[in-house]
Amino acid sequence: MDEDRPTVEVTEDGPYVLRGAPLARTAQVETEYGEPVAWAPDAPIEHSPVVRLCRCGGSSTKPFCDDTHLTNDFDGTEVADRGPYVDRRYPYQGDGLVLEDDLSLCSDAGYCGDRFENVWAMILRSADPAVRERIRTMARLCPSGRIRTHLPDAEPDEPAFEPSIGVVKDGPLWLRGGVQVVGADGEAYEVRNRQVLCRCGNSANKPFCDGSHKQVGFRDG
Repeated sequence: MDEDRPTVEVTEDGPYVLRGAPLARTAQVETEYGEPVAWAPDAPIEHSPVVRLCRCGGSSTKPFCDDTHLTNDFDGTEVADRGPYVDRRYPYQGDGLVLEDDLSLCSDAGYCGDRFENVWAMILRSADPAVRERIRTMARLCPSGRIRTHLPDAEPDEPAFEPSIGVVKDGPLWLRGGVQVVGADGEAYEVRNRQVLCRCGNSANKPFCDGSHKQVGFRDG
């Protein structure tokens, strides 16, 4: 673990402890059909250098912890796989493009498709330069990093993020730029450029988001 890297520490059945990264509110930008196509600009949140962030979903001071987890029987047991992305991802081979997919990281953000098609269907048409670039754009918008693309024999396409955390409206914490996540047992998870942490308290892949906030109607305000 890099001691100089911004970190989010998971506490046992309690909050996340953030050190060394700025917080900002953001939201998904959607079409009239509810299809996400972009991210809203960051709105910085003032906070101290070390701050506790709610992960039980019950705090009245979201995104900050107010100790509600002590009274609402929150079970924050971590169950997510500790292995690296490359051990879980499946590569879809296109024409001039590879689409990698780690289903276990899905947060149901929806950037991977629209009402007409999705990236898994589009990869079959990736010989078309316009289709290929659209797939790459859609993959880069995925907050969890479930999907990513790369050109043959090239490094994965990744947005150039500075270390920061986006508090997604009515959704997860979006860790960007290689923020380190450390489990309650002190063991670090793989550092990734994009990942999302559950803050509704209902994910079946804790500490990571699995989209449960949509099913339970989580609201942060």
